Amino acid sequence: MADDSDQITAFLQTVHPYDSLPQDELARVAGSFGRREYPAGSEIYATGEPLRGVYLVKRGAVEVIDRNGALVSILGPRNSFGERGLLREGLAVTSARTTEDSEILLLATADFRRLIAEYPAFERFFNKARGAETRPNDLATLKVADLMARRPVSCGPDTPIREAAQKMREAHISSLGVVKDDRLVGIVTTRDLSNRVLAEGLDPARPVRDVMTADPLALTPASLGSDVLHLMLERRIGHLPVVDEGRLIGMITQTDLTRFQAVSSARLIRDAATAETPEEMAAVTAHIPQLLVHLVGAHNAHEVVTRLITDIGDAVTRRLLKLAEAELGPAPVPWLWLACGSQGRQEQTGISDQDNCLMLDDSATRDDMEYFARMARFVCDGLDAAGYYYCPGDMMATNPRWCQPVRVWRQYFRGWIDRPDPEAQMLASVMFDLRPIGGTHALFRDLQTETLAAASRNSIFLAHMISNALKHQPPLGLLRGFATIRSGEYKNHVDMKLGGVIPVVDLGRVYAMKGRLGAVNTRARLQAAEAAGVISASGARDLIEAYDMIAAIRLENQAALVKSGRKPDNFMAPSDLSDFERSHLRDAFVVVRTMQSALGHGKGALG
Repeated sequence: MADDSDQITAFLQTVHPYDSLPQDELARVAGSFGRREYPAGSEIYATGEPLRGVYLVKRGAVEVIDRNGALVSILGPRNSFGERGLLREGLAVTSARTTEDSEILLLATADFRRLIAEYPAFERFFNKARGAETRPNDLATLKVADLMARRPVSCGPDTPIREAAQKMREAHISSLGVVKDDRLVGIVTTRDLSNRVLAEGLDPARPVRDVMTADPLALTPASLGSDVLHLMLERRIGHLPVVDEGRLIGMITQTDLTRFQAVSSARLIRDAATAETPEEMAAVTAHIPQLLVHLVGAHNAHEVVTRLITDIGDAVTRRLLKLAEAELGPAPVPWLWLACGSQGRQEQTGISDQDNCLMLDDSATRDDMEYFARMARFVCDGLDAAGYYYCPGDMMATNPRWCQPVRVWRQYFRGWIDRPDPEAQMLASVMFDLRPIGGTHALFRDLQTETLAAASRNSIFLAHMISNALKHQPPLGLLRGFATIRSGEYKNHVDMKLGGVIPVVDLGRVYAMKGRLGAVNTRARLQAAEAAGVISASGARDLIEAYDMIAAIRLENQAALVKSGRKPDNFMAPSDLSDFERSHLRDAFVVVRTMQSALGHGKGALG
């Protein structure tokens, strides 16, 4: 039992907020945890059941499902669940089941509530976690504006029927709004063309007004999904125009509803996990932009949206690793595939390249390297075919530099910390965001702890990393404006990645180095930095709120691009925002600039 408690203590030291506890309290808490192993597919608890405490994933994976059967999240090692119910009536508000063989730790309710009462870091962490939980993916309660998949296609009432049919064919749609003087006056569908034109032998040169449904039922952007469902069922119609003061702004079809219900992160992960080829995986990842639209439309927190999207990338990667082993045979030595960049931080959006590496057991020989070179090529090529394009900077396991035994990786990190030249700063910025995806996780655990300790002790390295973190500045202009791009395709736009989220990502990484914090996700790093006293409570609160706004607006802009039929990108025109939104976005950028200035002047802990 003592050995078990020691193992749990060592594990809790890598989990926030337990890592903030005094050593004697940590040992006491570790002894209070129960441990249980669950086979894949086991139900841990169901909605409405009394909770026995807070659960913590030590090994494996758990999916959390809401009462409507929609996926809330997929949790891996170091993730907690069940606290939401405990902080309410003590009853489970979701259900939880394992998706693979798992080892779960359980902290009894009384012990959890004592920690909440006695340690502010616990109260802050778990109450913030409640606010960040995703909302049910409930079609009935979504607004119609969030269900519209694309801009409407229309024609005038004098348009020949043949031309209207051609428009529908070219746009791959089944209906047209008929508009006169910017007002909706009718709708024509493929059913109308079949029943009123072909079946009646009507001349297709006649105007579409002769076969359209005049003054059709219509909804407003503020209508709910339930209004769509009720009207379609009661009136037996499959198309509903959406109007704003009589102006056609969208069209909702039965296909849109089917697509909405079919696209969920759980279903995409399931499909990715059973795909047999990269082409099948590409068919899965092709749904990610629409998933982004749905998740943003359901007003999920940005960290939930990016986590669920990243989970799909993780599932694709793990499936490719399994397929690689099936083709190449068992690996000659233990190995670990890790992601860095946005996937490592669990912050992928609607667009992503791949950043990855391989760590090998130190027993690997020169002959073994050929096997892992083939594995890396198989997986990286598969990721590219699946839509995760090759890293422009070649930060991939296919580069022999990033496919090495752990002893070489240890030398890499030691060299970057001891000699922080510009290349070392760049590489450290990438490689300090590593997160294990598949293989033997133990290969990384000690290395991460050692590296964070060495980084925090080296003031020269930290100074260089701080300087590197200040290179990306928020796009603030003079006179309360924005510094927009001056020429080219994105003239008068701001880059919401390089000028928006990346400055906060860089700050979070430096805070993690200063505080020896194991978190990789940016928001989790900021919360951990507050709990560890690396930044003040007020500074952390302001920075987290600023980051939340910047990241949310970035995702909303990507969702808007998808809905307009374009590919998502990171460029946004401030003129697309309301005066209120522009003002608050600029205030958020000012907070980031202020925190950068404080860090640059050696006041990062003061916030």
